[in-house]
Amino acid sequence: VQLQASGGGLVQAGGSLRLSCAASGRTFSSYSMGWFRQAPGKEREFVAAISWNGGSTLYADSVKGRFTISRDNAKNTVYLQMNSLKPEDTAVYYCAAVLSFSDIPGRPYEYSYWGQGTLVTVSS
Repeated sequence: VQLQASGGGLVQAGGSLRLSCAASGRTFSSYSMGWFRQAPGKEREFVAAISWNGGSTLYADSVKGRFTISRDNAKNTVYLQMNSLKPEDTAVYYCAAVLSFSDIPGRPYEYSYWGQGTLVTVSS
């Protein structure tokens, strides 16, 4: 599966952005999907993940209550709605996929496929 992330940009603190990740292939609904981010000089960190059917989600504590992950299997797309953005949310955001009907992994090494990343910059 190939992943294409989009929707990044520059936003003021307190603002909102919605990231999208479009996937190729006809088996998108077989994949758990995740969002990760990497700030300059830091390791890639988990943000959110969603199960193959959208029935289960997982969030990092730092974004819980502010970010929402969702998916539309008919459109082969996963979304990350980001509200109440903070300067510390500034990073390149990556979507990732792993073939799974059970787990929603939270570690980068657990994912098989990665998108190219989209930059989110939050100004103070």
